[in-house]
Amino acid sequence: MRAMIFAAGLGTRLKPWTDHHPKALAIVNGKSLLQRNIEYLQHYGINDVVVNVHHFADQIEAAIKSNDGWGSKIFISDERDEVLETGGGLWKARGLFEDQPVFLTMNADILTDLNLNRFLELHKAGGCIASLAVMRRESSRQLLFDSQNHLRGWRNKKTGEEKGEVINSDLSGESLKELAFSGITCYKPEIFSFIPQGGKFSLTDFFLDLAPQCSILGYDHSGDLLLDVGSEEKLKRAEAVISEAKN
Repeated sequence: MRAMIFAAGLGTRLKPWTDHHPKALAIVNGKSLLQRNIEYLQHYGINDVVVNVHHFADQIEAAIKSNDGWGSKIFISDERDEVLETGGGLWKARGLFEDQPVFLTMNADILTDLNLNRFLELHKAGGCIASLAVMRRESSRQLLFDSQNHLRGWRNKKTGEEKGEVINSDLSGESLKELAFSGITCYKPEIFSFIPQGGKFSLTDFFLDLAPQCSILGYDHSGDLLLDVGSEEKLKRAEAVISEAKN
């Protein structure tokens, strides 16, 4: 099985670190986010990893080379010319996944103890084209799911903006569950046949457009550890949580 770590982003919330370094190499208790997530995937037997690069791409490549991929086989998807967001990044790397019966992607700036074996089992049993790891947690941006855990929409709780089926249907906002995306997705390779074109686009928007015609499920792993390390404040919190867990 193969996975992709999205590591190409500019990481503007993690300034001043990202003024001189890529977000994926931010250090949490002696290890970079990239190393920690590669080792996380290894724990579940996933040793082939695609890493997309753009912002300070040379630093990421050098870190992978000097550490021999931390024991994994690393494939670089080069986005130096233009950062493509998650959707465009996945599309650019599609040749590395089209022969995989199932694969997953994860954001570089999250740390979690989500049980990937269980996630993959439920994804396969659900027969859907994509499964999103989600949980109940505070976030201004929430995905909306029906009682069968099918994706139906998206809501910005600060602005009230909504996207997806929830807008143009009789779905009641009260009947839909609000769950925040955890940054990890499982796919069937058939997903690529539904992407109309490459270029820069968000996977979230793509999923919302696809949901009316294809089953996209949410896997609720509320109660698991999830650390968003996208800002300096959250990075410090992650260090504290990991230090406490070691004691």
